[in-house]
Amino acid sequence: MRKILILSLVTISFLSCNQQTTKKIKSSNPIEQKVDSVLNLMTLEEKIGQMNQYNGFWDVTGPVPSAGDAAKKYEHLKRGWVGSMLNVRGVENIRKVQKIAVEDSRLGIPLIIGFDVIHGYETQSPIPLAESASWDLEAIKKSAQMAAKEASAAGINWTFAPMVDISRDARWGRVMEGAGEDPYLGSQIGIARVKGFQGKDLSDPHTIAACAKHFTAYGFAESGKDYNTADIGLSTLYNTILPPFKSAHEAGVKTFMNSFNELNGIPATGDKFLQRDILKGEWNYEGFVVSDWGSIMEMIDHGYAENKNHAAELAANAGSDMDMESYAYVNELASLVKEGKVSEEVITDAARRILKVKFELGLFDDPYKYCNVEREKEVIGSKEIIDAALDMAKKSIVLLKNEDNILPLKKNGQKIALIGALASDKNSPLGNWRIAAKDDSAVSVFEGMKAYVGNELNYAEGATLYAGKTNFPSELVLNTTDKSKFQEAINIAKKADVVVMVLGEVGYQSGEARSRAKLDLPGLQQELLETIFKVNKNIVLVLNNGRPLTITWADENIPAIVEAWQLGSQAGNAIAQVLYGDYNPSGKLPMTFPRSVGQVPIYYNYKNTGRPGPKKEVFWSHYQDESNKPLYPFGYGLSYTSFEYKNLKTKVELGNIKISVDVTNTGILKGKEVVQLYIRDLVASVTRPVRELKGFELVEFNPSETKTVTFELTKDELGFYNNQRKFVVERGEFQIFVGGSSDTTLKNTVEYK
Repeated sequence: MRKILILSLVTISFLSCNQQTTKKIKSSNPIEQKVDSVLNLMTLEEKIGQMNQYNGFWDVTGPVPSAGDAAKKYEHLKRGWVGSMLNVRGVENIRKVQKIAVEDSRLGIPLIIGFDVIHGYETQSPIPLAESASWDLEAIKKSAQMAAKEASAAGINWTFAPMVDISRDARWGRVMEGAGEDPYLGSQIGIARVKGFQGKDLSDPHTIAACAKHFTAYGFAESGKDYNTADIGLSTLYNTILPPFKSAHEAGVKTFMNSFNELNGIPATGDKFLQRDILKGEWNYEGFVVSDWGSIMEMIDHGYAENKNHAAELAANAGSDMDMESYAYVNELASLVKEGKVSEEVITDAARRILKVKFELGLFDDPYKYCNVEREKEVIGSKEIIDAALDMAKKSIVLLKNEDNILPLKKNGQKIALIGALASDKNSPLGNWRIAAKDDSAVSVFEGMKAYVGNELNYAEGATLYAGKTNFPSELVLNTTDKSKFQEAINIAKKADVVVMVLGEVGYQSGEARSRAKLDLPGLQQELLETIFKVNKNIVLVLNNGRPLTITWADENIPAIVEAWQLGSQAGNAIAQVLYGDYNPSGKLPMTFPRSVGQVPIYYNYKNTGRPGPKKEVFWSHYQDESNKPLYPFGYGLSYTSFEYKNLKTKVELGNIKISVDVTNTGILKGKEVVQLYIRDLVASVTRPVRELKGFELVEFNPSETKTVTFELTKDELGFYNNQRKFVVERGEFQIFVGGSSDTTLKNTVEYK
């Protein structure tokens, strides 16, 4: 009855308005008119209720809460004082909370149900950083589409993804959740993920609303420590940090999430400049902004807000529309409006933005459209979704080193030793942010390699990674003393033709709050690697990790290194298919790998400085005890075949720069190459980086095949933001680089007039 009542009232109000202002409405969005019709029915408290988001606070299959905080929240739900819930999942549970909101409250406004669908729902694709290594925008889009399809089948209609934070610091654990260090690549991947989640029609029940996060500069936290301060200038803000957010906005992302950090002394949740001036002002963003978990209340700890009342005032006036788990808005905003500290227009605007997304999702037409039990059973874990996860996993693998073509492995007649605790681990490949995944559900590397029956495969753990639990940082107790399993690994390595060692991080060692001061192989793994190397140098090192690591010793000594990240549910099958050559790796690094942690933050698009070097004397920008060069540069990645670049041509035509290059597959295998275009603006009113990625193409080649790859640079790629926040395109000389990584030497210089 509540649903029928609200829909009837909206329809009557809309038709009445339509009759009175026909001319105006013809040029307006009908959804906006419906939103206004609902707003006209709402009390101040009900509008504030739409701005309130609660975590799942009771087992909905059990008794109704009768006391305490849960009972209070339940009463808010019945009164229409909750606009969204998160971490409620499964059709049965979501239908029950939605029924309370729709059938027990005065107006019956449906809830939007949020969940961290970061790289899959129950079926996990590779972590986002790994997916970014594919540079395959269609595959990344499909991965998000499959995640949306599975999550929506479980009742979810809003994800807190994609994370589009740019970060140059591998110590920061959340690099696993983003697209790496480059704003251009990050922008393209952000667009792909938004379109994958949201599809062409948000009312399609297989789509979910996306959320661009974290607005902003979260990835620039000092020292790589999560939640830490960020302090940057306007040039970095506008040219490096904001582009992926702006691209997500232009792609139609329905929501934004602000960030935990402060930026230049202002917590992002309470930053009017970011949320009102840039996002809702300069960009004219029409979606809504949700706080991160408890970040409104955290402004008290920042020393920016006096108390909860003051925090609610600051956040609402700054443009944060929905409060995630601070309880500040629902408890404080009504009194702040009455006191004149927050205008009712601010409340109405926030409620309007939230209601609009609900209308776009089709929740007013059918609040239970995401609650189909048959669809839930049919879709979750379906072959379509598993196959897509495997395809994405293979495309995410990066071949870092392959001396003497040790890879691919022969399929018959070899003795292979498989060593490492991670080789048999079925949980770590799922990575972090896998809330709905079943524990130990991933295909392990051991299982993937066992599917190839032509060789003799022997496995040894070598060393236990951790002596304690592995769910949270405070419980990560490294094994640094127990070498009792070394000997078994030594024994099988001595007898093997090839040793495959799977080393790296457990799944929970990267992600939120998982910052690391050291980037080496944890525990005894480095010692194990060196020990096995003494008895058999024919080693393939397979890395499972959520961030760049400092593996300088391995690069100097181990003949083959495969960056296999944390690849999700089908990890073992994907790795085995690459190791055995059934899939030719084509991934490229989305983040620079440092030689040592002292180089961090390290990134390819740095500024030249006044003393760039190298010079014979000491007075230039460098380290005394380490090279300036990275271990592996941004954009780097090998293949089982090889590629040659020739005949780079550039010309200015009709205000654009047109570029062509001939690329040849010089090997004997079919393969894909990510052809990358970089520029350098040699002289500018604001200094520009030594290189900037401005285009790329993923191209497949047959053996000995040559293809001409073309690019076109427009003002959008050639310009930049000056320190007055104006986008400018300046004339002068540009260097154009094209190649297979950011350190390519093939270049032309062109005069842009």
